Amino acid sequence: MHYDRPVIAAPATIPAPGLRSLELGPLDIRLYALCLLAGVTVAALITARRWMAQGGSGEVVFELTLVATAFGLVGGRLYHVITSYDQLGDEWYAPLAIWEGGLGIWGAIAAGAVAGAVYLRRRGLSVPVMLDAAAPGVLIAQGIGRMGNYFNQELFGSPSTLPWALEVDPAFRPDESPLMATYHPTFLYEMVWNIVGAAALIVLGRRVRIAPPGIFCLYVAVYSLGRIFWEQLRVDPSQEFLGQRLNFYVALALFLGAMALFAYFQRRAGDTDEPGDGDGGGAAAPAGAAAGGATAARVAAARRGAAPAAGVPRTPGGRAKPTRPKRR
Repeated sequence: MHYDRPVIAAPATIPAPGLRSLELGPLDIRLYALCLLAGVTVAALITARRWMAQGGSGEVVFELTLVATAFGLVGGRLYHVITSYDQLGDEWYAPLAIWEGGLGIWGAIAAGAVAGAVYLRRRGLSVPVMLDAAAPGVLIAQGIGRMGNYFNQELFGSPSTLPWALEVDPAFRPDESPLMATYHPTFLYEMVWNIVGAAALIVLGRRVRIAPPGIFCLYVAVYSLGRIFWEQLRVDPSQEFLGQRLNFYVALALFLGAMALFAYFQRRAGDTDEPGDGDGGGAAAPAGAAAGGATAARVAAARRGAAPAAGVPRTPGGRAKPTRPKRR
């Protein structure tokens, strides 16, 4: 669709950013990168608080953050390069130019989660419990990271005359609407949605008994549900199928899959009396652990990230070895 008439920006519109980077001597620091860094920091702090409230170690969260962030950047960039290859520049380094934007959140979360799961398994810690602890913080981090799209003047929506519409400089406007001055601030919609969604997950986890990784499943569902609607507003280039953007189908599939997995994990948990998510509850131990007192304590401690009791045999990966009763 082409728009020919210019739109006069209302006084209450969100102004276009005046800068994209900060120059500190020879360094050119992109505000996009600072927003990503701020998001990761907030996510790590929230996750550490929730993990430590369950008896875990803050050091584990710090190490996990480094691992997940490194692999998340690689996964996010790969997803963008594969799905938006026609948007890359002609420079030889274009596939690596993450400072220009272009990180696919689906690839970032998938790669970061897989790498984090491997790390946790090697430490003998519970992957589902950590996923639940991290979910709200990750959702908030995604919202903070969207501020980077504001400074890059990218990923905005269709033209709009709403009081909160976003002013876009002529150089960044779509070819279909070069005369339109204001657009839907989809970055702001997503930011608000994510923060409200994260707060809802925390409250829900405190008030309702949810078996892990139920909170993480709900996180995926909440974000994907919002993304389904944002994809209807965005006008940036995208691969399309049957009149819909590629990420619309990805979001729809993830929403349905996350809700199905949530129902599966809750049904499998059954009528256990283990506490669910929440900052004040302990991590759930496997149902079979209740059969043996000492073994159950070791398993529960391992799932919480707490140090095992002295003398407990450990595998090279950190897990407590099962003990066999002595023959009499």
